[in-house]
Amino acid sequence: MNDRSAAPGGLALVESLVNTLDLESGADALDTVEGRARFGLPESADGAGDTDGVAGEVARARELRESLRAALLAHAGHPPHREVTPLGELLASAPLLVTVDEHDGSARLTPSGLAPAASLLSRTAAAVAEALIAGTWTRLKACEAATCHWAYYDRSPAGRGRWCSMQVCGARAKMRRYRAK
Repeated sequence: MNDRSAAPGGLALVESLVNTLDLESGADALDTVEGRARFGLPESADGAGDTDGVAGEVARARELRESLRAALLAHAGHPPHREVTPLGELLASAPLLVTVDEHDGSARLTPSGLAPAASLLSRTAAAVAEALIAGTWTRLKACEAATCHWAYYDRSPAGRGRWCSMQVCGARAKMRRYRAK
């Protein structure tokens, strides 16, 4: 869907996670071994004999993805696509550490070394914190097209981008408005 370049810094992780689900086709990259591996999630998610292990971690990653999507929709001025756990509630449980570089004294938030799903949550929380400090968090948005909601980084000067792609979702919306006249 997206013809834009990736979001800067840690926001690329958030953008990539949100974009693991193609709403139009229903394809979910977290259903594949490769898709889960991109985020440090376990290889198997079939849940066979696994009450809260692998399948639980993938379910938590999906919950995080949809909470992020709701926040990105809010950045673009749109209501949530469905009922989700508030993102702040999820990120509040993210284990983070403040690390200081001994050479230059710079400090940053880093994930603590826990389980893969907690690590994904922590890496996401660190990315959001980094973006808040840089002032770029609200530039990460979700496409307003109801069949899309693809995450994209709004690089427009005024920060008023509405679609992941003007050639696809933007053109469809404009054509619908034109036909409605």
